[in-house]
Amino acid sequence: MFLNTELFGHQRGASNKGYKKIKYGTMVLSTQNLHLGNANVNQRFAHGMVSPAYKTYNITGCSVDLIAQWIKSETAKRFFYNATTVGASVCRRNVEWDTLYEQPLYLPCLAEQEKVAKFLSRLSDRISKQQQFVAALKKYKRGVIRSLLSPEHCGLKEVQWQCDTIGNLGSFIKGAPLSKADISETGTPFILYGELYTTYHEVITSVVRKTEAVVEQIYHSKVGDVLIPTSGETSEEISTASCVMIPGVILAGDLNIFRSTKIDGRIMSYILNHIVNGNIARIAQGKSVVHVQASEISKIKISYPDPESQDHIVRVLEAISSRVEYCEKELDNLTKMRDSLLQQLFI
Repeated sequence: MFLNTELFGHQRGASNKGYKKIKYGTMVLSTQNLHLGNANVNQRFAHGMVSPAYKTYNITGCSVDLIAQWIKSETAKRFFYNATTVGASVCRRNVEWDTLYEQPLYLPCLAEQEKVAKFLSRLSDRISKQQQFVAALKKYKRGVIRSLLSPEHCGLKEVQWQCDTIGNLGSFIKGAPLSKADISETGTPFILYGELYTTYHEVITSVVRKTEAVVEQIYHSKVGDVLIPTSGETSEEISTASCVMIPGVILAGDLNIFRSTKIDGRIMSYILNHIVNGNIARIAQGKSVVHVQASEISKIKISYPDPESQDHIVRVLEAISSRVEYCEKELDNLTKMRDSLLQQLFI
């Protein structure tokens, strides 16, 4: 639930005619794609209004706080999904309201609901604090990277800086012609380009996928290979990179693979992600799907420190990255705990 001014920066609309009034504790459901989580309980405002396109309900006979916790859970999404049918397109589902109303939702007595809701609220507050902490750590990490890897800001003594184009520091090859269809339960470790956006950070030390596919040796990773996606949805998204610190991993298609003996791959990954990411975004081409060519990346100039300073910087950044990953895992565990509790409460 948001104030209009929070979303748009100013008050939109001159009249409340046709809008639905809501109060604290009102449940609001979308009439489309409800199963994707388009539902909420107003716990922010004493009074408000929403579009007539939404359905609104007063919560009576049960805990508002508990329903507010449940309605944003995966359990609620499945509850709503079971009362939907395919709409105008495959990705749109319409609610069968009679079916939805007939579905049972099992609740303990009101006193127990309040106790459970209090615990879940505290757990949600803990998750929120952890999210803020992780965001602050990531911001701190970005600041450290930009400081240590910028000649004008680096506070390390006796660092010797060199400047050159990426193309003069190494060479590029394309990934193997494989896709999601080649994923298997067993086989050789395997990295897909899309996982650079969702699974991996600047440095890869473990791999989540495997494949039974057999490819030429050139497509197997060497320690220090830097992976850059060749396509993405936005120019900002495509300006990312990951350094593989594991040999023998099969590197799939839609990846530019950079190999160098002149610069530590981890340093290159940090530079690509945080120093020259804007340069990569500017050379990306396309609208609905954005592409970037290795030949264009090769032209980008970077400044990089001497080998001894690179080792020192890598150790510092690895320590910070380990802290970030530990806190992210803690956040993931807390979220899974809440989702598991919510799933068990309503069956």
